[in-house]
This record gives sequence, structure tokens and C-alpha cells, in this order.
Amino acid sequence: MAVALAWLAWERWGPQDDGDIVGSAMLAFEEQNALTVFSSRFEVVAQSTSTPSVGPLEFEALQTRQAMIVPATVEYRLDLSDMERGNFTWDEASETLDVTLPPLTVSTPNINEAEARYFTDGVYVSRDASVSLSRSNSRIAEERAREFAANPEVTKMARDAARAAIRQNLAIPLQVAGYGDVQVRVRFADQG
Repeated sequence: MAVALAWLAWERWGPQDDGDIVGSAMLAFEEQNALTVFSSRFEVVAQSTSTPSVGPLEFEALQTRQAMIVPATVEYRLDLSDMERGNFTWDEASETLDVTLPPLTVSTPNINEAEARYFTDGVYVSRDASVSLSRSNSRIAEERAREFAANPEVTKMARDAARAAIRQNLAIPLQVAGYGDVQVRVRFADQG
């Protein structure tokens, strides 16, 4: 009786050899459409000026300037919905699963203007000038946040985080599925 129970337990919870490690790896991604692998929060400085004018005449003495320091957040994501069998290569001899990832996508910067700090300089700042300066600074802040998000050092950190996340998201389920200590190597398609 004990032998029969042990055999049933082994069949139910013991290692499973389905023979298709690529299928098992793809199953680990099946429920995930997109995976946020890295988030970067930083501060952006934007500055605008406004010079009042009447017709063709500008009044330089009444020029106003506004600087804004605002927190921004961007997220780096992997779209896993298009991952196919061709993105996975299994080398049985070395027990290595090679995974080729699609490019990272970067979210639209989230500019948190509720936490912005404003510094205004000028003799007189009209309401219209203040609104115009704020709009201009918001646009400039978003442009600068996009530039920061494309920075090679930040992009490298995001890609490293993506490789580590995918490696972990595959190694553990494959180990639980009974494939043992599988080595997972992850690269991006543009790495050649």
C-alpha cells in the first residue's frame, strides 16, 4: 500500500518529462502580454521665457521667465504577445535554452506636475503669460524626459533588467516542471 501511494505521489508531483522544453517555456509567457522590466524616476528641468508685445513692439524690460523642476517616470516594457517558437532554441547537450527578445518599448513619460517646483522671475507676470509659460515648460519637460529615457546608460540598465527578469521567469518554472537546472541565455534580436 505504501509503495502504491509513493508511486502515485511520484506520478502526480514528481518531475514531468513532457519532452518539449520550448513549449513549456512558451507556456510561462502565455499569461503575460507585456512585462514591465524597468522603471526610471528622475527630475527634469524646463525653462521658458515670455516677452510681452504690442503689435511688432516687444518690451524686453517686461520679459518673464519660469523654470520648472518636475519629477518624471518612464517604464521599459517587453511585449511578449508576439513571442513564437522561433524565439526559443533548446540545446539538449548543454541543457541551455536560448531566448531572443523583441525590442524594449518605452512608455510615454509621466510628468508629475502636482509635485513640480516653479521659479518665476520678472517684473510683472500676467495670468496669460503664466499659463503660456507653464504649457511651454510641460512640453519641454516631456521632450527632455524622452531624451533621458533614450540615454544609452539608462537603456543598458533596462535591457539588463529585462534579461534578468526573463531568465528568472523561465528558469524557475522549468525547474518546477522537472527539467532540472536549466541554463537560460537571453539576448535581444538586435544583438546579432
